[in-house]
Amino acid sequence: ELPAQSFPVTRATLVQYAGASGDFNPIHWNEKFAREVGLPDVIAHGMFTMAEAVRVVTDWAGDPGAVVDYGVRFTKPVVVPNDDKGALIEVSGKVAAKLDDNLVRVDLVAMCDGKKVLGMSRAVVRLA
Repeated sequence: ELPAQSFPVTRATLVQYAGASGDFNPIHWNEKFAREVGLPDVIAHGMFTMAEAVRVVTDWAGDPGAVVDYGVRFTKPVVVPNDDKGALIEVSGKVAAKLDDNLVRVDLVAMCDGKKVLGMSRAVVRLA
């Protein structure tokens, strides 16, 4: 088991990520627009959610460069309410397989509000 971590997400976090990534899709900052397209509220960027989840692996490995492969399926959005609390992404992981060449596969579970937000979340890590 890798040490589990929780990552808070607020509307301010989403604005900062939009600026850094260049992804200004209004579903990530405009509540009215998000609801008009059928979402329950503003949602976090999928790539942001994916990046937060892999932090469990990079922190455990001690080197982001040790991650040689990483992929996920986006299963549910991270809904971020417009309040002081926002949302909380909770991530756990475990080494699921030992591979050749000093590699391991780490399986992650990312949850928000009791729902699994990433499926098939797996990273291949080269151990030192």
